[in-house]
Amino acid sequence: MDKAPQETERLALLDAALEAARGLGLAAKVVRKAPTPQQPRADAFVRLAHGKDEALYAVELKRAVRPGTLGGVLHELGRLGKRALLVTDYVTPQVAEALRARRVQFIDTAGNAYLEHPGLLVWVKGQKPAARLSAPRLGRAFQPTGLQVLFTLLCDPEAINRPYRELAAMAGVAHGTVGWVIPDLQRQGFVAELKRRRRGRRLYQRKRLLAQWVDAYARLLRPRTLIGRYYVPTLEGWRDWPLAQHEALWGGEPAAALLTEYLRPGELTIYAAKLPGLLAAQKRFQKGPAPGQAAAVDVRRRFWNFPGDPDHPDLTPPVLVYADLLATGDARCMETAQLVYDAHVARLLDEA
Repeated sequence: MDKAPQETERLALLDAALEAARGLGLAAKVVRKAPTPQQPRADAFVRLAHGKDEALYAVELKRAVRPGTLGGVLHELGRLGKRALLVTDYVTPQVAEALRARRVQFIDTAGNAYLEHPGLLVWVKGQKPAARLSAPRLGRAFQPTGLQVLFTLLCDPEAINRPYRELAAMAGVAHGTVGWVIPDLQRQGFVAELKRRRRGRRLYQRKRLLAQWVDAYARLLRPRTLIGRYYVPTLEGWRDWPLAQHEALWGGEPAAALLTEYLRPGELTIYAAKLPGLLAAQKRFQKGPAPGQAAAVDVRRRFWNFPGDPDHPDLTPPVLVYADLLATGDARCMETAQLVYDAHVARLLDEA
């Protein structure tokens, strides 16, 4: 999808949500529709008022906010500061409660809202959308196999200049997939051809690309990677599990624990081509929890074919660690995701 239709769709979402705010008795006005140097990531700025009480919000526009994508949304909102406002198409009661518990202000097109500043408190949940909702359209590149290509490029931005066949092999997709992903990224402004002496291609808007990838990954690709969820008697000693012997990698919480030494895993995530049967037998994997046996292990399919960080050969790439942490929606995992982002992911997004 080209950027112009996307922008039209996003602004229509903003207008519909502000109309819903007016239905709640608020005066709502768009102040600016372009980012500013002070808050370059804001999608818009709106002023909401009730009587003499008013507040200016930096807006994050996001459709289809679900529990699995909430972590990524909260991370993006955190970049906008204390007066951030989530504007979306529909917030379920479950998500509404989660947002309010974190004091994250929001409004949707159905009239659900949580707004709180001096002189004003609005809390509405349970309103149903008037029409059936659909997932945001982000172009063909954000379909499951396309997401594998994007993951490869986010982990190794220079791979954009590899021959299509090599890039396809790295991403674990068919050669033809790259053939339609790259043109789609060009249409969306993420890839451009270099001119004059510097021939080749370059990846642009990497932060926006990561944000959109994290959201689409949680909705479309991550559910497909699950080989099985298993249970073990205890997580004690997990650091000593011989994953390398079974061609497996730590992902999610254990990978983050090893990268940051900040998080104590509440469950384990392993990435491999298939269930490592010998490891499962050694650690007594069970398909259902026995009494007092609630320690969970997710085994997920490895979907890429390139080496990770040589300093951490037993872990999935940090971009995936970051995305998997956000997909949990857990507050402590999201804190750790920020640490992983700052120490290992941010440098990949530098376009200098």
